[in-house]
Amino acid sequence: MTAAILAGSLPNLEAFCRTFETGSFTKAARLMGVTPQATSRSVARLEQALGATLFLRTTRSLAPTVSARQYYERCSRALSLLSDGERALSDGDETAEGLVRISAPTSYGHYRLLPALATFAERYPKVRVDVNLSNRNVDLIKEGFDLAIRRGLLRDKTLVARKLGDFSVGVYGSSAYLARHGTPSAPTDLARHRCITFSMPSSGRALPWAFAGSPSFTPDARYRCSEDVLGVVTLARAGVGLIQVLDFLVEEDVARGNLVEVLRPYRGPSRPFTLIYPKVVKAPAAVRALSDFIVARARREGAAPPLRASPRG
Repeated sequence: MTAAILAGSLPNLEAFCRTFETGSFTKAARLMGVTPQATSRSVARLEQALGATLFLRTTRSLAPTVSARQYYERCSRALSLLSDGERALSDGDETAEGLVRISAPTSYGHYRLLPALATFAERYPKVRVDVNLSNRNVDLIKEGFDLAIRRGLLRDKTLVARKLGDFSVGVYGSSAYLARHGTPSAPTDLARHRCITFSMPSSGRALPWAFAGSPSFTPDARYRCSEDVLGVVTLARAGVGLIQVLDFLVEEDVARGNLVEVLRPYRGPSRPFTLIYPKVVKAPAAVRALSDFIVARARREGAAPPLRASPRG
């Protein structure tokens, strides 16, 4: 460990990281339970120890320097490793018990999270789990959630993000629909088909369809579903039209012959899911147990592989 870091000390490093993440001494101080003046002094002591300016300060703004951006990447990893080490030492003496509140989208919730909770319940009998299935992005702090699973990658540096995997998507329709309307051979053929889209709760706009070799676009949809993406699967199964969804939502339908994949050569990029939670000094043992269980389970299962090509695809 260098003399600069020893002089800076861990509280100063944490003050720097939280200030970098929140962009404010006041917000960083709130997270650490100290005053903004104490946070500012900690960062100043670290700058003096390093011999480098980490933030450009004015009366109204605070901006990280290039040096701060480079330093943050290393500091955040170091603090995370120290936290993991402390957790490993303390977990043996702490029983996981109590309530954990988690929010998850309906897709991941029904097909990945809920089926896994039977194993979790056997392993941690004293933990109670309150699951909220919603495609709305909840506010973890204001609404009192310990954990949340979200589609996409996190950009909020005040939260911890643990990636659960990348999941592939495909375009599907029922055999009856394809027999009546034909099978599209390229994404441009979708203009002649009945497409079913999902409206995103955050904006009300339809989720665009993505294809390899062409830009994403939103097809002209005859039918839309909102709130619950599983509704589009039900419509496709009934022969209403074509859908683009995560493969793991339709694995059973494909296996049973209810749905057939089309446009397989044009499969677009996969979609990530992430587990997130607030940055705290030490989360309760029950919260740590569930978050570690979800991540470990996701890594063992891996992302759902692309489904087998259909003779019609």
